[in-house]
Amino acid sequence: MKNRITGRSAFLALLKDEGITHLFGNPGTTELPIMHALKDHPDLTYVMAMQESLVVAIADGYSRASGRLVACNVHVAPGLGNAMGSLYNAQFTGTPMILTAGQQEQGHGLMEPLLYGPLVRMAEPLVKWAVEVTRLEDLPRIVRRAAKIATTPPTGPVFISLPGDILNSEAGIELGRLTRVDTRVKPSDEALKALTARILKAQRPVIIAGDEIVKSDALQEAADLAAVLGCPAFQQSTPYGAHFLSESPCFMGALSRSQPQVREVLSPYDLLIVLGADPLRMSVHSEVEPLPEGLPIAQIGLVEWDLAKNYGAEIALKADVKETLRALVPALKSAGGAALEARAKQGIAALAPNNWTARRVSIVEQISKARDRSPIDPDYLALQVVETMPDNAILVDEGLTSSRQILALRPHRDRYGYHALASGGIGWGLPASVGVSLANPDRPVVCFSGDGSAMYSIQALWTAARHKLPLTVVIANNGGYRIIKQRLLAFHGDDHYVGMDFADPPVDFTGMAKSLGLEATRISDAKDLKSTLASAFKRPGAKLIEVMVDGTV
Repeated sequence: MKNRITGRSAFLALLKDEGITHLFGNPGTTELPIMHALKDHPDLTYVMAMQESLVVAIADGYSRASGRLVACNVHVAPGLGNAMGSLYNAQFTGTPMILTAGQQEQGHGLMEPLLYGPLVRMAEPLVKWAVEVTRLEDLPRIVRRAAKIATTPPTGPVFISLPGDILNSEAGIELGRLTRVDTRVKPSDEALKALTARILKAQRPVIIAGDEIVKSDALQEAADLAAVLGCPAFQQSTPYGAHFLSESPCFMGALSRSQPQVREVLSPYDLLIVLGADPLRMSVHSEVEPLPEGLPIAQIGLVEWDLAKNYGAEIALKADVKETLRALVPALKSAGGAALEARAKQGIAALAPNNWTARRVSIVEQISKARDRSPIDPDYLALQVVETMPDNAILVDEGLTSSRQILALRPHRDRYGYHALASGGIGWGLPASVGVSLANPDRPVVCFSGDGSAMYSIQALWTAARHKLPLTVVIANNGGYRIIKQRLLAFHGDDHYVGMDFADPPVDFTGMAKSLGLEATRISDAKDLKSTLASAFKRPGAKLIEVMVDGTV
């Protein structure tokens, strides 16, 4: 005889067996069965956020900062609709996530009651798989499959619709077992030999590294490849994670999203080596192609959609980045011998005056000249944030215009030490930092956000206060959407900024933070930055620091 169990309890038991420790949600009537069952699962921490977009963004941050599968639950059709922007972000970064929504009871839904909607059809464009449970006996197979799909590269979110009658019914069912697909594959011997020969043939190779460096834990291996070749390495043009060890002598920084600039940067090279990236993802349209004409590409990664997606590759290998580099670097050393070693030493020496480390010195010197400026220079704020935060702190970055120098100032030293907005859909940073902090309770977390982004998701501060997280939120308040002003002026020569200011009335972030349970303070004088930030970063609990920065365009 199989043990009888309710759908609601089976659902939670399945999540726990899949490694879920936190369920992120915002409950509604159709989710009450799950809330009812939580009392029987005290080892599962429920994290409530005050709107569904925050629920998904917090879960997204938790996964990005831990590499783990996450689960979140939203409320029927409107809740799924609220979550779609954050789900778009999670799809962009390939976050392994099980997103569920309560659904009206089968049969009752046919009558189109309030809040009903075709949940599977709504979710499908943004997930790897979407399904509705129609029999309790199918629930284990569906949850197990969802977890397997979400965690198998290319990783990403999946969606399950949970009708109320399924959750409330009871049956004798077998819960099955967890499965993880090991995709840590390396190329065949023949492919590896061809790749080695092609790289050694190049006189001026260049590396672009992307997010699969984080997912495969290949930071050191990527740095080793650059050192063996003595060639420059850049982060992909959407540098939303720690995609390369900044203090490596070969690291040159992140590529911009300006097609003419990228084309100029890449033009001296004769082979582009792409490691786990969509290397040249741009933002606004340009008639200029970012890839110089005739530049060949050798690309490695498990996300097959990104392999030769926009530009044909001479060599494209569907393989794990870390496993491939573990084999490739020794092969290059062996085949290249003393000649390669000598060339690498020369290459590294040539890069030294302009690498990330050297450029940081000059950037710090330049920014420091603005220490007495009033209003506070946003670059100077970024410098003070970087220089005062603890060495083991994790930085979540959605400062946009105010954090334009962050990547040039703060070194990447571990794969989970830096997280930034990836998709361009603003409002991610505040709730994501809550998830990052929940995933790393022993590390301080700093969220650096612009004021416009913060207003998309300010309620996330309550969840930070509720869980007493070691999280400091720094908001650069420039009084509006500065990035849109910059682009209106640059693209259209227009400085008539309609709908881009928060001046009448101004937004009081300090007051809002206090109302949501955080310690909060406002800084208007640059002389107060260092001491206030350093003190906040050392103290426990959730805090907000509002910094009034220069908003001129």
